[in-house]
Amino acid sequence: MARYSQLGFVDAASPLMEQMIFFHDHAMVVLLLIINFVLYMMIYFTVQKFICRTIYESQFTEFIWTVVPAIILVFLALPSLRLLYMLDEIGDSALTLKCIGHQWYWSYEYSDYSNEISFDSYMIPTDDLEPGDFRLLEVDNRAVVPYGCNIRVLVTSEDVIHSWSVPSLGIKVDAIPGRLNQMGFYLNYPGIFYGQCSEICGANHSFMPICLEGVDTKSFTAWLNTLEAYQK
Repeated sequence: MARYSQLGFVDAASPLMEQMIFFHDHAMVVLLLIINFVLYMMIYFTVQKFICRTIYESQFTEFIWTVVPAIILVFLALPSLRLLYMLDEIGDSALTLKCIGHQWYWSYEYSDYSNEISFDSYMIPTDDLEPGDFRLLEVDNRAVVPYGCNIRVLVTSEDVIHSWSVPSLGIKVDAIPGRLNQMGFYLNYPGIFYGQCSEICGANHSFMPICLEGVDTKSFTAWLNTLEAYQK
């Protein structure tokens, strides 16, 4: 049974996800008002033995129930278009992370440096999990990024269509063979953020999780130097 904390969205870790949650709450308020009004009218006219002819054939009433929904759509469209623009906008990025989907694992590349750093990320089998690890979400090599700066993500695939998705960041980018998609995000705080492939990509679709770790800039630089020395 779901607990109270599991009935909504995951905690937002980026400004984009915060805006998505805000828009969801905004739309839900409008939706609840519409549902309550329509339910009231249905009950009212069901209880009544007849509908007044002045209401049934009123042009003014038809005008009202045509204009009001249009106004409601405007209240939903304006914040929706603003959010879509924010999702599509990518500012100056401090780091580029390239994610490549395979059947059935992810590869990551840090191509901003003279020596390109790359590694594969596989799901840890259930028998090898440590106490406190999350089943079907832990990986052997996490993608590490610094928090507090803009990150650009390039996503592609080498075989079939995958989808790189991290709910707490508000990110879902399709990985399509022969095509390079991009999206940006900004981490508000350090932590470990999980996701999964959100496109049905074959028999082991549910076994290619995403594990993103946000650290401070100093720790990220140290991790990067260690990985670069190891790959040499």
